[in-house]
Amino acid sequence: MKVFDNTTKKIFLASWVSINQAETSDHQVTQLNRSVSKTYWNILQPLRQRVENIQVRDRQLAHRLCKLIPSQCPFERNVKLFGKTLFHIPPMCKLNPLYEEVVGLRFRALCYLADDCGEDVSQYC
Repeated sequence: MKVFDNTTKKIFLASWVSINQAETSDHQVTQLNRSVSKTYWNILQPLRQRVENIQVRDRQLAHRLCKLIPSQCPFERNVKLFGKTLFHIPPMCKLNPLYEEVVGLRFRALCYLADDCGEDVSQYC
């Protein structure tokens, strides 16, 4: 009996793309940069800066932030029926345009509690 006969085979495909500098021009690169919707990002920029500028200097505020902001995406689920996984719902938190800023705020609150207050933050992990 061979072990690999009873295991699932996973196939991993990867490809590399090489771009010659002579083939690309600055004009093409600027066209790619312009294709991103700048109005969308400009609308959220003040809100992002506001979240980034929040200073965590209060123990109660840090505890509230750690309780309110989850450590893992709460929408990720495995749907099971009779003990077998039917399908997996992927995490959708990264679709949130402020995801990085909110996670950074939670991390700053955890660091404040651990480093400055000397508290055990394992309850929030």
